[in-house]
Amino acid sequence: MRISVIGTGYVGLVTGVSLAEIGHHITCIDIDEAKVAMMASGISPIYEPELEHLMEKNIQSGHLSFTTELHFSSADVIYIAVGTPQLPDGTSDLQYIEQASQVIARSLTKDTIVVTKSTVPVGTNHWIKTLIEEAAPEEIKVTIVSNPEFLREGSAVYDTFNGDRIVIGTENNQGREILDDINASFGLPIYHTDLKSAEMIKYASNAFLATKISFINEISAICEKVGANVEDVALGMGKDNRIGDKFLNAGIGYGGSCFPKDTNALVQIAGNNEHDFKLLKSVIEVNNSQRMKLVERAREAVGDLSGKRISLLGLSFKPNTDDMREAASIPIAQELVNQGADVVGYDPIAIPNARSFLPEEVQFKETIEETLRGADVALIITEWEVIKSIDLITYTTLMTSPIVIDGRNCYSLDEVRRHPIHYISIGRPEVQNRFVGNSLNTR
Repeated sequence: MRISVIGTGYVGLVTGVSLAEIGHHITCIDIDEAKVAMMASGISPIYEPELEHLMEKNIQSGHLSFTTELHFSSADVIYIAVGTPQLPDGTSDLQYIEQASQVIARSLTKDTIVVTKSTVPVGTNHWIKTLIEEAAPEEIKVTIVSNPEFLREGSAVYDTFNGDRIVIGTENNQGREILDDINASFGLPIYHTDLKSAEMIKYASNAFLATKISFINEISAICEKVGANVEDVALGMGKDNRIGDKFLNAGIGYGGSCFPKDTNALVQIAGNNEHDFKLLKSVIEVNNSQRMKLVERAREAVGDLSGKRISLLGLSFKPNTDDMREAASIPIAQELVNQGADVVGYDPIAIPNARSFLPEEVQFKETIEETLRGADVALIITEWEVIKSIDLITYTTLMTSPIVIDGRNCYSLDEVRRHPIHYISIGRPEVQNRFVGNSLNTR
């Protein structure tokens, strides 16, 4: 099937490449000429495991192409995958959706199916249909389908081919049958519903996962006060099938382009419909405050942070991505700079993007060793595998005082106790070791 995808951001590019991989002929459209030229040569503008490999493969096979030309005469189906960024009041900015709809309407020469992949507020797909029908030739019939994405950055390609379900919202059998046919080769369960319910499923799913994260972080705070271990608590909870063990990892909260934006948008959607979503407001409040815990712990450990050298290990909002949107490193670095600390940052992938998000005072290093050398405190912000696999001796040999504050609980307490490290994690007992003579004292 011939499919045009408008927008080559995270969702659009992964969607287009994946559809090409299962045999469709995909044209990805973007107005950025330099970006299109780069993608046409097989280079991805985002870091995502396996994505470039599939791009190169499908460009060579002729199933995938990129263009800046905004016309769709040869397309059987058009996907809208443009951004819907958050406005200051928490609502979604739909200007790019509107622009895409207008471009589609001006280009239509036949009956068309338009599929919305972008995350949009409830009711948006009906609005898109109205926009297109008002501007398109009167004789053309437009079918709108809501097909929200549920991809995790860092594993988006894997998720596309191994997801739990595909959600298709539509209001006629033609749209349902065409989308079933397009997605058949993924071999995943397909759930059919109406347009508004499909839109709500996306927001509700992300809001629920965000709630689990904030819940376990609140539990971690209690664990620290009563002397329990949040990892043991989460494991015991997760063995209950009604709860499950996913998204119960205590840490410094969620970030990225989805959870913060979608939780805020759902609060606004609720408010616009005269419902005060108190639970979700609390989830957002907990997440925002959780990020500052590492700075608070650093201050408790060394006192005044002015003049202290603080190493930040991991800068992206999660591992296996270079995405800095809503990354915890941003407010943490800013607060450390505000308090006069000398901040040094490391990330295996995200440094080029991080330069645009972090304060200009932050120094960036290319290796973990350079980042830790001479540091008074190390803060672990992103649980990259290269950070999780650090030999703990590295901290003791390179740092001025091996104080490690782990925002992602990367190391086992048993392993930490074998080293002269002051180790502080989230919701677990603090370990403060030091050598006296030839003996290792733990307290």
